[in-house]
Amino acid sequence: MSERLQTGDTAPAFTLPDADGNDVSLADHKGRKVIVYFYPAALTPGCTKQACDFTDNLELLTGAGYDVIGVSPDRPEKLAKFREKENLKVTLVGDPSKETLEAYGAYGEKKLYGKVVTGVIRSTIVVDEEGKVEKALYNVKATGHVAKIIKDLGV
Repeated sequence: MSERLQTGDTAPAFTLPDADGNDVSLADHKGRKVIVYFYPAALTPGCTKQACDFTDNLELLTGAGYDVIGVSPDRPEKLAKFREKENLKVTLVGDPSKETLEAYGAYGEKKLYGKVVTGVIRSTIVVDEEGKVEKALYNVKATGHVAKIIKDLGV
């Protein structure tokens, strides 16, 4: 099981392909705050709700200095379908190797319908302008989570 990040930790660097196959790096966002959220799979009900909530609030978040990156184990082709189908505006990147998911503590054992399974742990990490973890939230709910983040961040 991967270690969970704590406030003050340095956020692990990553470079992952987006829905168009272009590389997106955390380093590209230095000087801005970044909300990196981890979700199990594109085109599933909970993940769709969460991605739509981030898209609906993207202007508010970017206006307050936050960029948003969604990370899942999906391949770019599936991310592109997800983006088109749901008209998503957030940056979606794929991590099929699960290296970034593991580095962020967002992959491991979790309970699913009462059973212990290994998979993506729905998580949100807020990274400050210097690349340090400002907030690390694990096992978050898909619904209502974005509103809670906005409230917690005082946006």
